[in-house]
Amino acid sequence: MRKIISLICFLLPILACADQLQIRTDSSQDIRPDAPDRYTVVKGDTLWDISSKFFKDPWKWPHIWGLNKDTIKDPHWIYPGDVVNLDRTNGTLRIGQTDTSQPSVTGGTAIAQDTGTSSDTRNVVKLSPKVHEVQSTHDAIPSIPASVIGPFLSQPLVIEEGALKDAPTLIGAREGRVVLGKFDTGFARGLTADKGDKWQIYRPGKKFVDPETDEKLGVEAVYLGEAEVKAFAEVSTISITHSVQEAYQGDLLVAPSIDTSGPYLPRAPETNISARVISVYGGVSQAGQNTAIVLNKGARDGLEVGHVLALYRKGEVIKEKSKSFFSWDKAYTLPDERYGLVFVFRVFNKVSYALVMQTKLPVQLLDRAQTP
Repeated sequence: MRKIISLICFLLPILACADQLQIRTDSSQDIRPDAPDRYTVVKGDTLWDISSKFFKDPWKWPHIWGLNKDTIKDPHWIYPGDVVNLDRTNGTLRIGQTDTSQPSVTGGTAIAQDTGTSSDTRNVVKLSPKVHEVQSTHDAIPSIPASVIGPFLSQPLVIEEGALKDAPTLIGAREGRVVLGKFDTGFARGLTADKGDKWQIYRPGKKFVDPETDEKLGVEAVYLGEAEVKAFAEVSTISITHSVQEAYQGDLLVAPSIDTSGPYLPRAPETNISARVISVYGGVSQAGQNTAIVLNKGARDGLEVGHVLALYRKGEVIKEKSKSFFSWDKAYTLPDERYGLVFVFRVFNKVSYALVMQTKLPVQLLDRAQTP
C-alpha cells in the first residue's frame, strides 16, 4: 500500500503537466498558419471576422480569449483602435495598447509606424488636464453582423401549432377594397388593447415538415408589414404604416416580438445535435454566406441561441467498373464533406433559424448541420 501511494504522488505532477501541455498544443493547432501577430480593430469589424484572421475555427474565440480575463474585461466589447495581439507560444489573444515600434495589421493591411521622437525631447513629459473618457457600448464590436439578423429578431417567422385559430385577422377595408398597402385603412377582428397598438401583418406560408419523421413542425410566417390600431372594438380600425407586400383579406396579425439582439456567445452545443436544412429564407433552394436557413431542430432538441453547427454535404455514390465480364460494378459511398459553419440566432420549439457564416459550397435543402 505504501508503494502504491508513493507511485501516485510521483505521477500527479506529471499528469498535471501533461494536461497543461495538451491545452497548449490544442490552442496552437487552432491558429491559422497565415495569422498576423497583431491586428488593429477598425470600424465595421466583427469578432467573428477578427477571430477568423487568427484561428481556423473563429467561433472558438470566447474559449481562447477566456484565458486572458486579466486583460480582456469583456470579450464582447472591443473597440475600433484596440490592438489584438497573438501569443503564438500558447495560442491566445490579448488586447493591448498600440505599440508604435512594431508593424501592425489594420483592416488587413500591414502598416509600419514611426515614433518620430526627437533626441532633444524624449525625456520631457508634458502634463495637462484631460477629460475622463469612457468608451460607449454602442461603439463595441459585435460578435456577428447584427445588421444581417436584425430584421429576423422582431418579425414573425414561424407559426406554432394552434396559433392560427386564435390569431387576429384582417377582414377587409372600406368600399370593397381587397388590396391594402402603406397608409391604407383596414379592419381586423380579434385585436386586444393589452398587447399594444403596434401589430405586424403576416400570411401563412409553406408548412415545415421533418424530412426524417414527417412530423409537422410549424408554418412559415410570410412578413407583409406593420399596422397601427386607431380604435379598438369587436371590429378594430387599423392603419398600414409599413408595407413590404400587399395585404389581403384573411391575412393575420401578431404583436411584435421583443428584440433579443445583444452580445451573442458563439459556442458549440454541449450535446451531439444533428439537424437538417429544411428551408432557405426567401423561398429559394440554395443559400450562400449571410443567408438565413431553417433547421428541423429547436429548443426541445437542445438548440440554443449562439450555438454553432458545422454544415455537411452527403457523400456521393460512385461506381467502380468491374474488370471482369462476369461481376457487377461495385458502388461506394464517399464520406460526408464538411463545407461550412452556421450560427443559430433564433430558436422556436421545433425549428431554428441559423445564419450561414462560412461556406465553400451552396447550402442545399436536406444538408446536415451538426455539432462541430
